[in-house]
Formats: sequence, structure tokens, C-alpha cells
Amino acid sequence: MTGSRNPAHGLDVTFIGRANIDLTMQVPHRARPGRTAKGSPLTVSAGGKSLNQAIAAARRGARTALIANVGADAWGHHITTTLTDAGVDTRHVHLIPDATTGAAIIEVTPDGESYITLALSPATELTSEDIDHAAAGLTTQAVVVQLDLPPEPTTTLLSHRRAPIVIGNLVPHPHLDPNLLQRLDILVVNQHEAAAILRSTTDDPVNAAVALRRLGPRAVIVTAGEHGAVYTHPHGSGTAPAPTVQAIDTTGAGDAFLGSLALDLARNIPLHDAITTAVRAGSHTVQHIGAHTPAGKTSPP
Repeated sequence: MTGSRNPAHGLDVTFIGRANIDLTMQVPHRARPGRTAKGSPLTVSAGGKSLNQAIAAARRGARTALIANVGADAWGHHITTTLTDAGVDTRHVHLIPDATTGAAIIEVTPDGESYITLALSPATELTSEDIDHAAAGLTTQAVVVQLDLPPEPTTTLLSHRRAPIVIGNLVPHPHLDPNLLQRLDILVVNQHEAAAILRSTTDDPVNAAVALRRLGPRAVIVTAGEHGAVYTHPHGSGTAPAPTVQAIDTTGAGDAFLGSLALDLARNIPLHDAITTAVRAGSHTVQHIGAHTPAGKTSPP
């Protein structure tokens, strides 16, 4: 299945990771042990970090593609339709027969915080063969990969440079060779993920970024929610503050950040400017319910 973008012209950004169905409800509070919390009617939508990132970039005019597997079920078909409608190239979104599409259970509290539990579908996890097949004809300026994927496909991807810019996101799989982080141009994580990687409880994103860069990435960005983002690279470091907004749903903020960031870097925008715009994109997204900013309401470039 192919989206509406013309692959002959090449791609701005290719996103590699998972796509799933989001089952979202608004709750007055999370259920306490032994108690039941009543929430809003359930909404069902296409989600998953890589899918969200691809749609965020496409809605800013990027030529994007997603490499992911989903089940050949109603949810899987809903996902491919959503991607195609958003203009994302789906040549490498494979429908796996007799597999169940993964799902995320999302509870959103009145303060806008989202609490997500992901039900993985082992049968739809990417393989090294999937990466090799997709990469054979891949022409793209940037690649964004979820580092929490099984180590085999991630190793296959990072062992050979597939694009001028390679961005890694999330806490690496525990069995991923840490030396592969040296193959990343940029590592992007939030404060919680940074703490998990460093096995520390530091609340200072600047210190976290510096420590993460010692692991090998050329540059590191640590997002800090309402406080924006910090970064460090071979020529220095900096910050990008976030505007003050009323958060309704934080579910897709990090994905909007990454989609915007990857697109601007693919277009040779300087890192600081790309991060500044990405912070605005994330801040814009939290003002809407759901992981995707409604079409026609994307943040200004």
C-alpha cells in the first residue's frame, strides 16, 4: 500500500518503529487499588510513536514514510488508512496475517497528563529482514528510529548509514549494543528516559544531556515538558524554552517535537532553530485532545 507522496522524488524523513491503536479516555483521576474510576467514552485512533511522528512531519509538508508492521485486522487497516489520508508513504507498513495489532491504553487526567500502557504484539515487531528490504530502495534525508525495538533490526539499521541524518529516540533496548549509540547523529529523550538510561535521578536536563553525550551520540536533546528542551553537541550547548500554554492532553507532545525536528534538520535548518520550532510544535499539540494536532491546525513553522 502506498500513500499519496511520490517516492520517485525521495523522502525528507523516514520513521522506523511501531504503529498501534490508541484507546483513550479522559478520567477524573486514576483508579486507586481496589477501586474503579469512571472515565469518558473511549476513543479509538491510530497511534504509536513512529506513526505520530510521521503524521506530525507530514502535516508540516514533509515527504515522510513509515516502516512498521501491524496486524491484518480491523485496527491494522484503520492505521494504514489514517497514514494514507495524512500523506505518509506506507510502502513499508506491512499487514501481518493472523497477527493482532498492538494497542495503547491511555488515561488522560484533568491536568493534561497522560498515562500510557502499551500492549505489544510480538508478531508485528520489526525484523532485520524488514529493515534490509525497506532500506534497499530507501532515499531519505533523515531517519528516526525507536531504540526500544528488538535489538536485531536496530543493529541492522545502525550498522550501516542509511541517511545523512540518523536520529534515535527512547530508552535503548537492554540488549542493544551500547556502542551503536556512536552511530547516532542525535539522541532525543525526555527527562524520564534520560534518567532511566543513566540510572540516575538527576532533575537537571543539562547535566543529563552532557552525560548522555558521553555514551557516543554526536548530539543529545533532552526534552523537559513545560520547560522546553536542552541540547549539547560538539560546538556547545543551549536551551529552548517552551511557551506558556494550557495543557489539555500531553499524549503526542514528544512525537510532535520529533516530527518537526527531523523535518527541519532534513531541510538543513540549524539545530537550535530546529529545536526551537520543535518545542513550539510540542506545546501546540498539548492544547488539543489526542496524539495528533487536527489537520489544518498545525503550529506555525
